[in-house]
Amino acid sequence: MKIETAELSTTAVRVSQYPTDNKCEFLLVGRSNVGKSSFINALINRKNYARTSAKPGKTQTLNFYLVNDTFYLVDVPGYGFASVSKEKQKKFGLMIEEYLKTRENLKQVFMLIDYRHKPTEDDYLMYNYLKYYNVPVTIIATKYDKVNKTARPKQDKLITELMNLKDDDKLIFFSAISKKGRDEVYKIIDTFIEESV
Repeated sequence: MKIETAELSTTAVRVSQYPTDNKCEFLLVGRSNVGKSSFINALINRKNYARTSAKPGKTQTLNFYLVNDTFYLVDVPGYGFASVSKEKQKKFGLMIEEYLKTRENLKQVFMLIDYRHKPTEDDYLMYNYLKYYNVPVTIIATKYDKVNKTARPKQDKLITELMNLKDDDKLIFFSAISKKGRDEVYKIIDTFIEESV
């Protein structure tokens, strides 16, 4: 896949504000500070297009990035960040749930987890929520390059066990720096785009 264009075309907090052009959409979920902005920047080949923030919890809307005028990457507020009020966390949760339950052109969820740490209870709950509602999901283990080669087998086992992954579950190891895993993500996106043509 060659990225020709990318733009933040729509921000939304409710269904009536979603794009209406019926293009394929790929949702990015993950806890705050997991590296969603870096993931977007790596995919669209831009350094600082999606703003990375030292302060987690910055994304507060559904952000629709239109790529190649063909598909959307949809970034949503991160979950599990303590300094965001309970009321706001609930609001974010309902906003994401509404999108997941109503959006017919959602093709795949890329769920980001931080490869350096063990998955959290929030990660496990989100993954099982998506599976329960039969939403196609691929786990993206970000910051892969930050873990020493000798420690990786232990991390792989930890993720597999704590997330209760089965053989047919999809897991991609990703690095925004080396771009490891990017082609695998492109391949998934391409497959859905070809099917929808």
